Amino acid sequence: MATPNRGTVPLTGYAKRFVDQLAQCRALGIRILEGSERHVLLELPYQKRIIGYPDTGVIHGGVITTLMDTACGATVVCALRHATGNVELSPTLDLRVDYMMAAKPEQSVFCYAECHKLTSAIAFVRAVVYQDDVSKPVAQAVGSFMRIGPELVTEQFKRNMEGG
Repeated sequence: MATPNRGTVPLTGYAKRFVDQLAQCRALGIRILEGSERHVLLELPYQKRIIGYPDTGVIHGGVITTLMDTACGATVVCALRHATGNVELSPTLDLRVDYMMAAKPEQSVFCYAECHKLTSAIAFVRAVVYQDDVSKPVAQAVGSFMRIGPELVTEQFKRNMEGG
């Protein structure tokens, strides 16, 4: 499985703690494979219950969108942690998704997302969903996420992100 260039600061555990707090990710079985200050790589295992087209076995597009939104959010959380040292959240402002082909049935899909720019108010991201080869995407996305600052993060969320 080929993936793009990766960042250098390991934040896989941090990204995992973020994803594990999201009920939809637990329900879908989304897993973090790696994370850094620049990127995350997630896996969505194939399951019959996420099929959108029973005749073909193709995964529902809404599940693919959830995977991309989660990956983009996770990469922003990691980028902010690296840049500021703080636990911050960044809700989705805009996410443009382009579906390019159906995912092959009976195979996991992967989402590589990167945060390519942080400003004082917005984080900019891009993502690609693929199966065997990142150069043959199932879908791609670009988006922006709002920075809301560490003061709006609940103490429980902060403890969970810190591993406590």
